[in-house]
Amino acid sequence: MTEETKPKLDAGKVLTQELVGEGKGAPRGGGRQVAQAVIVPLLAVVTALLIGALIIILTTESVYAAFRASIGSGLVESLRVVGEAYGALFAGAFGDPAKIAAAISSGDAQAIRRAVNPFFESLVAATPYIYGGLAVALGFRGGLFNIGVEGQLFVGALCATFVGYALTGLPTIVHLPLTILAGALGGAIWGFVPGYLKAKTGAHEVINTIMMNYIAFRLSDWLLSGPMKRAESFNPVSPWIQDSAKLPRFFDSPIRFHAGFFLALIVAGLVWWFLFRTRWGFDLRTVGANPHAARYAGMSIVLWTVMAMGISGALAGMAGSNEVIGVNYNMAMSFSSGYGFDSIALALLGNSHPVGVVLSALLFGALRNGATRMQVVAGIPIDIISILQALILMFIAAPAIIRSIYRLRAAGKGEQVVSLRSWGE
Repeated sequence: MTEETKPKLDAGKVLTQELVGEGKGAPRGGGRQVAQAVIVPLLAVVTALLIGALIIILTTESVYAAFRASIGSGLVESLRVVGEAYGALFAGAFGDPAKIAAAISSGDAQAIRRAVNPFFESLVAATPYIYGGLAVALGFRGGLFNIGVEGQLFVGALCATFVGYALTGLPTIVHLPLTILAGALGGAIWGFVPGYLKAKTGAHEVINTIMMNYIAFRLSDWLLSGPMKRAESFNPVSPWIQDSAKLPRFFDSPIRFHAGFFLALIVAGLVWWFLFRTRWGFDLRTVGANPHAARYAGMSIVLWTVMAMGISGALAGMAGSNEVIGVNYNMAMSFSSGYGFDSIALALLGNSHPVGVVLSALLFGALRNGATRMQVVAGIPIDIISILQALILMFIAAPAIIRSIYRLRAAGKGEQVVSLRSWGE
């Protein structure tokens, strides 16, 4: 062994040990690393909620009026306003405990469904977040920043919509899987293009995916206003999909909870298995962590760069198909209100791990669903949720802020961090 070869082998050995440590046999100190990985996102959420409470206080007129009376009255009013706002947010996300108990006592099935509907609606809102978060997280694992999830989601929804209404006479056992696969394939193709350009020409995926987003938006506008427009409608909206293409729902109206949530959990489990229990996942993570060491080990950088973006796009496309076949049953302009962009913060909050992504998706789904009731009951603008999400993203992207505020120890050697390739590579 030459002196030139030995450092390369040693670097490859260290890289392999770190990547394997994320899977089955965690290295020594793994418990502390897991605690570090959990505590920072948790404190980021708590800190964002505290800052959100401060913003609510500073933007509420009754608080100023109470402070003019006395400091004690101002503090009491501040607590009341924040409690009312976050109480409404909780009730909107999970249901009002008093109403749930009263509905159960009454025995009225319709009243029970209405009382528990907020909880199930949060799960409905979390489902596309799971797919979108997995898409971004898998891109991160491959060393890529897939900022095109929103566009891939649109294309996946377009493909699922077309297959959903154009194919007729098929049984559900055939039509439903075809519709889901059509959405995944559409998103995969939309992710393949920037992945191929990145691998072959070095064109940065951030620029390419942003441009592909705008192409997807305008393509959907044209299709919904022309070839895919519902004949009897004046609005740019697609025809209704066939009943055989719809995901089954578990309850009667008004609950919209459907099988797509459990399908998303299964997909999250498959992504975890792929990343941490297969050689293909190991190769993808190796290319993402250190493409130079991966190339030296004989791995194909081009193949895994394209594969990472393609699989990421497929997951995003499934988010779009989920909204079509599980919730809306058609597609209209601007049907997604930022799921793809929110998924970036969600993947960072989940530390690019499927389990973390699912938990983060549940949080974002609850925030999104509870925001409406908070605005109606407490008069707090729904935009406060966007502020909370932005704060969470900021604290996750700059964990040193959280560590400084709460005097946490610095990240230890080998602790998991999100690392993307530079612009020049």
